[in-house]
Amino acid sequence: MAYYVYMTASRRNGTLYTGVTNDLARRLYEHREKVAMSFTARYGVSQLVYYEEYERIGDAIAREKKLKRWKRGWKVELIEGFNPAWRDLYQELA
Repeated sequence: MAYYVYMTASRRNGTLYTGVTNDLARRLYEHREKVAMSFTARYGVSQLVYYEEYERIGDAIAREKKLKRWKRGWKVELIEGFNPAWRDLYQELA
């Protein structure tokens, strides 16, 4: 089983959200459809702009916690190194 750390954005250089999941496609669908009244629903943070894959949940959770403590500028640099155009990667998951 794979585990994912991911970042979503409201738009290029917009509001960012960092999360962890074992089913990236399902989780992004939930963000897009505003399944729960949450931070991502409130701020429209549903474009997948970055993700990493892990084999162990402990590693994914540790990475998520580390990224959440990062300064915004570091997160933007990470996203732009992975996805310079800030394309929504959701369609590529299928």
